[in-house]
Amino acid sequence: MLHILFVCTGNTCRSPMAEGLLRKLAKERGIGLEVRSAGVSAISGTSISRHAAGVLRDEGIHDHITSSQLSGEAVAWADLVLTLTGSHKRHLLQYFPEAVTKTYTLKEYVHNEETVNEDLRELDSLYADAELSIALGGEPDAAAMQRIIEIRQRIPSFDISDPFGGSREDYELTAAEIRTALHSLLDKLESLRRL
Repeated sequence: MLHILFVCTGNTCRSPMAEGLLRKLAKERGIGLEVRSAGVSAISGTSISRHAAGVLRDEGIHDHITSSQLSGEAVAWADLVLTLTGSHKRHLLQYFPEAVTKTYTLKEYVHNEETVNEDLRELDSLYADAELSIALGGEPDAAAMQRIIEIRQRIPSFDISDPFGGSREDYELTAAEIRTALHSLLDKLESLRRL
């Protein structure tokens, strides 16, 4: 069974909605998954936002989801780590560079333009090398840092909008954005399963 971890900031809005929605959609399609979520700046045990809970209830999802701080244990548990923004991904890889081969933004993972995907793989590798150099007390390679800038300027944004502090409508829009990406995710998982 595939283990998927969603990661956002406080684990009170986007990643809990992604967790609950994916669990429901996968069950409807008969795809066996285990899904969790965490936040890079979460306070474990905090309730999810009332609007996120309301969106999930409207979908018929009554899971009791509370926030969890991102941990090495959660990253190790996951077969696939899907962040909600590029900054979440960079933060995660800064602390868990060993997860580079299984960490993507949600939109990036379901994106299917190969030239962009090649850029993203190179970018991840460059970030991992830079973090390793820093961790070992060195400086990142100047040419590699220039390459990072070049690639970042040409790739599209793969961020899911943040509804934190917004209206119920803001949460509905974010949930719709997540739901669209999750349908593409399940399509991709189904096609991989058939291989």
